[in-house]
Amino acid sequence: MKLTFALILALQVSVCVWAQEWPVPDKELVDKYEGLRTVFIKRLVNAWEKVKTAVEPALEGSPTAGGLKEVMEELKKSPRVESFIKIAGGLASELNPVVDKARLNALGVYGQYLRPYIGEHLDKAINNIKPVLDTVLPQEN
Repeated sequence: MKLTFALILALQVSVCVWAQEWPVPDKELVDKYEGLRTVFIKRLVNAWEKVKTAVEPALEGSPTAGGLKEVMEELKKSPRVESFIKIAGGLASELNPVVDKARLNALGVYGQYLRPYIGEHLDKAINNIKPVLDTVLPQEN
């Protein structure tokens, strides 16, 4: 209960800090960010699937993997773990608007203060690293 109260109090303070006027990001900048973010998430998901498929056959015959699998099954059945997952999911859904607003504010600050100075260099760096990422960490199989 104390932890919940402290979390609510911290969120109230953070909302007061974010209540000030922040620069609004350009639509073009937000669209570019969302596109890069989507591609990055696809790359991570694809990499996770590759690692998972590569490791699963090696772990099937291992006695450690059997023990780990049993422990995971027991944890899934535990009511404490189940309630923790529900609470974490609820907090994540509650914090989503705050995170989105913080992200837009950060993009606005970047767009107004930093982009005129480093925007072109950052864009070149991103475009130069894309071929490497396509080779090492492709976004699709």
